[in-house]
Amino acid sequence: MPLLDPSQIAVVLVNTSHPGNIGATARAMKNMGLTQLILVDPEDFPSGAATARAVSAVDILENARVVDTLEEAVADCGLIIGTSARSRKLPWPMLDGESCADKVFREHKTNKVALVFGREDSGLNNEELQLCQYHVQIPTSPECSSLNLSAAVMVITYEIAKRARQQENAVKLPEDDFWDQERATAEENERFFEHLEKVMIAIRFHDPENPRQLMQRMRRLFGRIRIDVMEMNILRGILSNIEWHIKTREERKVPPRGATIEQLEEQMSQEKT
Repeated sequence: MPLLDPSQIAVVLVNTSHPGNIGATARAMKNMGLTQLILVDPEDFPSGAATARAVSAVDILENARVVDTLEEAVADCGLIIGTSARSRKLPWPMLDGESCADKVFREHKTNKVALVFGREDSGLNNEELQLCQYHVQIPTSPECSSLNLSAAVMVITYEIAKRARQQENAVKLPEDDFWDQERATAEENERFFEHLEKVMIAIRFHDPENPRQLMQRMRRLFGRIRIDVMEMNILRGILSNIEWHIKTREERKVPPRGATIEQLEEQMSQEKT
């Protein structure tokens, strides 16, 4: 069995404007042994320009999956890494090319991986970057820091292919890479965040009118931890239990913890009438 399983690693291009970059990306992927290309809302695809630039990688274009949103593209992925050339107001776990390749190689057999690349002119927006557990940055000259899209894909996929070759004559991975449960997928994570926000609003911990980056920080926290499916089920169970207690308290008109004597007396008098 090959050390690198190309069916487990997807290159995701978001809203690509020039079809030639899609073709060049397909060629870079095939050079490095990858096959899974996902296109999120491309401006011009399929295209003769893409086919011309793909050269011997036309099969990757023919099998590319086209979707409307990034959420749809990464729904079944347990590890999502987004490229980012800019520092962010809210810091996020950051990788370089080598550490990105190491993480992808170690995890791709048990978790589907998405490598997400943004628009040619503006990259990924903040909402898209928040869907990623990690960001990867390619060091470049400050005089010309922006890479061509297919060049960025080539750099990252080369590092992954190199990491796989380095493992060919090595023994097994360290024991700390073993995990007893699969990581939660992006779709499962999104359902959890929706549930979490709903409960935090219900208990008045989160004010959607004044969010103060709360949900972004929660996304960063859980992205850093990267919980597995069993842990996800536990957390969802806790949230559901909180919702049940809120509903029960409302139905029984149970006074809130810390209620004043006056509040208790008022409730007792209402129950007698």
